[in-house]
Amino acid sequence: MTGAGRGLGKDIARMLAGRGYRVMVTDIDADSAAAAAAEIGGGATWAAVDVRDHSQVEAARDALLAQGGRLEVWVNNAGVLLTGPAWEQTEDQRRLLMEVNALGTINGTIAAIDAMRDHGPGSSAGSEGGPGGASSGGHIITIASLAGISAVPGEAVYAASKHAVMGFSTSTAIDLRLAGVDDIAISCICPDGIWTPMIHDKLTDPQAALSFSGSLLQPGDVVRAVGRVLDSPRLVTAVPSWRGALARLGATFPRLAVAGLPLMAAQGRRTQRRILATQESARR
Repeated sequence: MTGAGRGLGKDIARMLAGRGYRVMVTDIDADSAAAAAAEIGGGATWAAVDVRDHSQVEAARDALLAQGGRLEVWVNNAGVLLTGPAWEQTEDQRRLLMEVNALGTINGTIAAIDAMRDHGPGSSAGSEGGPGGASSGGHIITIASLAGISAVPGEAVYAASKHAVMGFSTSTAIDLRLAGVDDIAISCICPDGIWTPMIHDKLTDPQAALSFSGSLLQPGDVVRAVGRVLDSPRLVTAVPSWRGALARLGATFPRLAVAGLPLMAAQGRRTQRRILATQESARR
């Protein structure tokens, strides 16, 4: 479980532990990962991992496998969000977005596939890692975004990174089938804006308005979506589904998106102001 030291990632890790999986919490911040693992309990372990470094990702995977059992579920959750027009961002900011969001997902997926192909059904590695038993294959779940389906003004490089995630994940799912690998599933969860630490500080940022333009999700909404694809793997799941349909419509008809997205951004700015006003009233 990457990016699980806080927020949504920690909530997903807690859900997995509740389902009987032995969870490894990873995060770039060692203290956050350790604290989250201790809070989750149930034998959860932790590792400090920068998902941009494939060797760190593999080392965490190997440490988990060394505990016995096999890798049944891998969740790519680590991500960053920086807003603003691409030309106003520094090279380092653009690189950070692409490397954490896109390359991090690629590194995690490849590390998981390598382990799942070596330790799949019929392997002598056993099935101590979770409740699925030896008859289970492997399941890679990636927390993507609706920004991976449609245009997102104000978040262009972020959207580019999430489009890369979607293109890589769906293509890899097909590559697995073409290679005759039928026991590894890939599922992409594409949520709307989620009220997590990633956007807590975006209330005064007009460039983040689209993240606030729909029904602002709670982490539990996404956790439940992950639970559903665990029970019934699905390649792409939008949360909520109506926003996914809207995003696909905009992707299919770009001129419609160009006309409609500014209106949605205006709605998002109104929501930002409303939340700020509510917070201010609560402080009085």
